[in-house]
Amino acid sequence: MAGNSQRRGRRLTSKAGAPKGSGGKNKDSLAGRGRTLPADERPWHKGYSGTEKLPQRTAWKQDKELRAASEEGRAPKIGKPGTKDTTWGRGGGRGVPVGRGAGAAGRGGKPTGRTGPRVAPGRKSNPAKDSPELLVGRNPVLESLRTQVPATALYIAQGIESDDRINEIIRTAADRGIALLEISRAELDRMTGGVLHQGVGLQVPPFAYESFDDMVAASLEQTAPLLVALDGVTDPRNLGAVIRSAAAFGAQGVFVPERRAAGITATAWRTSAGAAARVPVAQVTNLTRSLKACRDAGFMVVGLDADGETDLYDLEAAVGPLVVVVGSEGRGLSRLVGETCDLTVSIPMISEVESLNASVAAAVALAEVSRRRAAEG
Repeated sequence: MAGNSQRRGRRLTSKAGAPKGSGGKNKDSLAGRGRTLPADERPWHKGYSGTEKLPQRTAWKQDKELRAASEEGRAPKIGKPGTKDTTWGRGGGRGVPVGRGAGAAGRGGKPTGRTGPRVAPGRKSNPAKDSPELLVGRNPVLESLRTQVPATALYIAQGIESDDRINEIIRTAADRGIALLEISRAELDRMTGGVLHQGVGLQVPPFAYESFDDMVAASLEQTAPLLVALDGVTDPRNLGAVIRSAAAFGAQGVFVPERRAAGITATAWRTSAGAAARVPVAQVTNLTRSLKACRDAGFMVVGLDADGETDLYDLEAAVGPLVVVVGSEGRGLSRLVGETCDLTVSIPMISEVESLNASVAAAVALAEVSRRRAAEG
């Protein structure tokens, strides 16, 4: 046979013709999406004016989310149709805080409004400064209720195994008039950010700090003015223990820096054994400047330092207006604070111990100040 008719794989049929059309059935898929909507006409955009009619699909999605949120007892992830009010991405808290409005209850005892940050388990969220804190765990919650820590709501997970601690928690909360809210375990997991909660959480309101100027003025009205300053103490348990010692030995107030230092949390309150309700606590923007203000007001500023120039038992200034400055757990007094102090004082120790815990050092110093004042008086 002539040519290459014997070639393997040769075409035996004619080439395919032009593709057949759909007969107009797919013409909708070829239509354009129309113009791009400006920001004030997009219901999902923060610049939406709220006056335009919602697109059909957007309205359907919003209605679906509203129904789901109502069934689950949570806030919707979108605002009401036709408004700019939206809760998506908002909310505060630090690790285990509860957002504003968590104490309100809707139908069936479920909390309404925002109940906390939307964070995945194991992740931490940045706290809002004035957001409530959620204290979790059966022992911490029970101890907090026993020591009269202020609380606004008690959350109990549905279906948890009850024991003596849970029974006492519920009974104590009811006696104090604290709202009891029963929620699902999944909702409590979301509110705590994945922290182990043992089926119970106690919502604690933000602590009300005293004004520094008012605290200094009130202290000067006393016969023996005494204040305590903390320089970078980051453990709330140490802060609570210092407040407890300050109350025991007659100090009129404690002040701490706003940044890089522990504040009054439920842990600090519990450690203070309720003393935080009796001793004013102030937060200051600049500790060095506040110490200088105390000096100008007539206080002697004394810093506790292992290498202090004066022995604590030789502190004659203890009988006058005094500010005792306690350094942080690791580095002690910072350089600027140490330079601001009128005097640095060391605590004599018999055995060779590197240093004392910050709260223990504060207790020893305040006890010696109290002893000297009692001997003089």
